Amino acid sequence: MKKFSTYLLVMLMIVFWIVRIIVTISSELGKSFMDMVPMNSTFEIVILFATLLCLILVVKRNLFGSLLYLALHAIYFGGDVTKKLAMISTGTQLSFSDYTQFIFSIIGIILPIAVLIDLLLDESRKENPHDKKTDWFYNNKEFDRKLDDRADKNNYRMY
Repeated sequence: MKKFSTYLLVMLMIVFWIVRIIVTISSELGKSFMDMVPMNSTFEIVILFATLLCLILVVKRNLFGSLLYLALHAIYFGGDVTKKLAMISTGTQLSFSDYTQFIFSIIGIILPIAVLIDLLLDESRKENPHDKKTDWFYNNKEFDRKLDDRADKNNYRMY
C-alpha cells in the first residue's frame, strides 16, 4: 500500500465494518442503532467475518479480495437498493429508518466498487513493478560491472 487513496479506502472499509458490527450487535440485543436493523442477521454475521478476510487481502494488494468484497456486498446490499429505489420511483413515502438503511446500502455498494477500481489502477500491485527511482541504475547496461584483467579470479579455499 503506497498510495494515499488506498489508505483512505481501507480506513473507510474499517469504519463501515465497525458500523455494521454495531448495527448487528445492537439488533441482537433488541435495540436499534440509528433506526437500522440488519436485513438478514445470519448473512450479516457471515459478511462481517468475510469482510475481515477481504480487508487483509486488500491490504496485501490481492485482486481476489476486492472481487470477493464486491460480490458479497452486492449480493447483500443490492436487493435493498433496488427495493428502495422502486419505492422512491413509485412515490411511496419512506421513513427515517428506510432512508438511513438506503444510504448505508448505497455506501455498501459504492465502497467495494471504489476498492476494486483502486486495485485495478494501481501499477505497484503487479509482480514486477517499474520504479523510476532505481530502474535507471539497475536496468542500465552502462553501469554494469565489467571484469577486466585485474579482476580477482582466484578461488580461495579454506583447508
